[in-house]
Amino acid sequence: MAWEQWVAVAALVLAVVAVTIGIVAWRAVRSRTPTFSVPDAEVGAPTSTGPPAVVVNPSKTADVAALRRLVERTAAEAGLGEPLWFETTVADPGVGQAREAVARGASVVVAAGGDGTMRAVGKALAGTGVPMGVVPLGTGNLLARNLDIPLGSQRETVAVALTGRDRAMDLGWLRTEPLTPAEEATVEGRPAVSTARSAQDATTAEAADASELDPAVPTSGAADGQADPEEEHVFLVIGGLGFDAAMVSGADDELKAKLGWIAYFVAGAQHLTGRKVRATAQLGESGRSEPFTARTILIANCGRLPGGVVLFPDAQLDDGWLDIAVLDTKGGLIGWADLLRKVTLQGLGIRKDRMPYTTGSIEFRRTRSLVVRTEEPEHVQVDGDLVGYATTVHARVEKGGLVVRTP
Repeated sequence: MAWEQWVAVAALVLAVVAVTIGIVAWRAVRSRTPTFSVPDAEVGAPTSTGPPAVVVNPSKTADVAALRRLVERTAAEAGLGEPLWFETTVADPGVGQAREAVARGASVVVAAGGDGTMRAVGKALAGTGVPMGVVPLGTGNLLARNLDIPLGSQRETVAVALTGRDRAMDLGWLRTEPLTPAEEATVEGRPAVSTARSAQDATTAEAADASELDPAVPTSGAADGQADPEEEHVFLVIGGLGFDAAMVSGADDELKAKLGWIAYFVAGAQHLTGRKVRATAQLGESGRSEPFTARTILIANCGRLPGGVVLFPDAQLDDGWLDIAVLDTKGGLIGWADLLRKVTLQGLGIRKDRMPYTTGSIEFRRTRSLVVRTEEPEHVQVDGDLVGYATTVHARVEKGGLVVRTP
């Protein structure tokens, strides 16, 4: 990278450290917005009394056998049956395995992997009433953070996944419309899904996200990164387009293995001065479209990010709403620093910005459905998985669509 990019990376890392320190201090005196709007609400008895099942992404753990022994021992101590065991593959990142587990009468299906594995298993369990347990093994582990899953102890995590409380959470669904031939021509030469997560990388166990590829995302073909227009992609945490998705696209697998979620900030530094998204957004069934220009638009089911950052302070997993954020900056790094300041303040509950002049902005909306139309094709992502380029994105919320295990 050029020296300017290294300076940008250093600035972002310092900002993250400062935000983390500030949030840790504030947490001692402030309570966080609860993840669930009804704190003690639980789902009724499980629909099945069969054995637990585990769907594991083997590329996310160095010792699959040790994890399996821990699951079996914990299940035995809890008086559960011998767990069913499934491993994801490049061809199937967890949807088929989870559906087979349900067909075999599993009482709970535990997703062990990154957010892509959670998304695949969640899609299979949507509407079934069979709870999903969460054993986070990935880089961001966003769903686990929002569910308050104990990340510091795998023993505790497994215990929660097998014996925790069952609670209903909402699901986000996102669909893109196919690009026209003229639009496809404009993305030629731009980074595509196939270059960000290549099939060749997926052949090795060391590829960090290899088996989290969405089955609907082509690794080659004329569309060059365009998603299947018939596919509706589930997201449990956040979908987005613009800078957010470009950052996901540019994140290096090897760097993620070394730095964890910080690797996304390194990738983001390369897009800080990129072009803005010019688009319109239609909220709900109003038929009215609001124009906007922004760095990124985010569609959230819940609001916590790594590092203790609360991007959507009002987002809750069971409120039946999608929280929309339109983020913009001007003035280069100054604008991004100002945006980070705003995110920090609003995450702490300070909504009124008293600065007379600002270079970063966040606009929030809430809706049950959304249509975004952009002037140019933009990268689109769901929970950190790219779904391709699109100029039209449809999103909706399914209230209470998935049962999850929580502490």
